[in-house]
Amino acid sequence: MNSMERGSNQVSPREDDELKHELEGYLRSGQHTHVEEVHDPEPAADDDIAVRPGGPVPPPGEARDQAEAKAEADALRLEFARHLDRTAFPADRSALVRALEEKHAPGPLLAEAQKLPKGGTYHNADEIVRALGRRPTN
Repeated sequence: MNSMERGSNQVSPREDDELKHELEGYLRSGQHTHVEEVHDPEPAADDDIAVRPGGPVPPPGEARDQAEAKAEADALRLEFARHLDRTAFPADRSALVRALEEKHAPGPLLAEAQKLPKGGTYHNADEIVRALGRRPTN
């Protein structure tokens, strides 16, 4: 017995190598490499209702446009709230941009803040989103 082995290994070295080989693809890709038909999801039917995390997708038209605009405004509001502390408010455009830069906010969020009208004072993320012309949350 090798001095490094502790005797607690339940498989032989050959079996251990086989198990490592079987797991190699999974460990490299982070995804299962064996596909079993039983576990494959069925394709969507033509008449299935499209569902996303926020609920069913409205049919094309004004309702869908409104839902997408609201979802976009909510996402933008959440991003501003995530990167700005309460201590950042009240603030004007330049103070908000500085605060976002200090928090290493992503470039697209900085670009949105730079679109804010000059001379405005903002007290929270909702006011920022409204000033950008996005639909407020309801």
